[in-house]
Amino acid sequence: MTSSPTTPAVSVIMPVLNEERHLRDSVRHILAQDYPGELEVVIALGPSADRTDEIAAELVAGDPRVRTVPNPTGRTPAGLNAAIAASRHPVVVRVDGHGMLSPDYIATAVRLLAETGAANVGGIMHAEGENDWERAVAAAMTSRIGVGNAAFHTGGRAGEAETVYLGVFRREVLEKLGGYNEEFIRAQDWELNYRIRGSGGLIWFSPELLVSYRPRPSVRELAKQYRNYGRWRRVVARYHAGSINPRYLAPPAALLAIAAGIVAGAVLTPWGFVVPAGYLAGITLGSLPAGKGLSAGARLRVPVALATMHMSWGWGFLTSPRRLARKVIASRREPVTT
Repeated sequence: MTSSPTTPAVSVIMPVLNEERHLRDSVRHILAQDYPGELEVVIALGPSADRTDEIAAELVAGDPRVRTVPNPTGRTPAGLNAAIAASRHPVVVRVDGHGMLSPDYIATAVRLLAETGAANVGGIMHAEGENDWERAVAAAMTSRIGVGNAAFHTGGRAGEAETVYLGVFRREVLEKLGGYNEEFIRAQDWELNYRIRGSGGLIWFSPELLVSYRPRPSVRELAKQYRNYGRWRRVVARYHAGSINPRYLAPPAALLAIAAGIVAGAVLTPWGFVVPAGYLAGITLGSLPAGKGLSAGARLRVPVALATMHMSWGWGFLTSPRRLARKVIASRREPVTT
């Protein structure tokens, strides 16, 4: 492969931890990209408890474009920064170990960077499940009742955005801003994009860019994921004053209202139960269009997925300790050097 101003060399960075189910397919989708420029894949290996390291070693042995770097902490932003530092090309593509790029993803992203002048471009997080539960979660994650109006979940017109899923970056932007803030265990993408916008950079969303995403395989794992989302979104709000918007306040407000309704119903008047009953009715009705086309088993699970996402996000937001924000405020990472 050769590179030119229209087909710049591309570095794909992947932080992975316990990704034996999907890592091989994820890398296969990268290496099979319809892109004429030079390509490298740098996998940052966290301390996995499954066969992730073994699979990564096989991928390295099978293709010279694939390399690995250690990520002893296992934290996503640390792995991303380690992979950025070990990579060398002017365009940096972030991919997760359970993400599957569409065939022309990189070519389209490179074209959009050139056409828009953006610092970062990204597209749709296209959730796809492999069983009834995962399909229910995928339906919830791609519906407005599940995630609001976030274009990278539900789709929309191309244009300027607050944040995008994963991202395809100009390397000089990452180096200028010091890469990802490693104190953000979650929400590191949103936080980085906030800093990019603050420095005058453009974040561009396009529905042309599609990444298939595999949802969490159980209620417990989904609850943990969304609790962490809520917890770390509160940290971002405290770290970057003025960055919150009403969409992020809906889950904690719903949780408080439901809790107050249950207490009022139990202590004061049965009318208090109208609030939790109204919420259950709302997600049940909302699950009907969200679950359209799914099997009966998946459709029945959509309300469970919605409630798990909403309540876990709200609980994480409400219980997020101030010490997390103080810790990230006190810690700034030095710029990435090459």
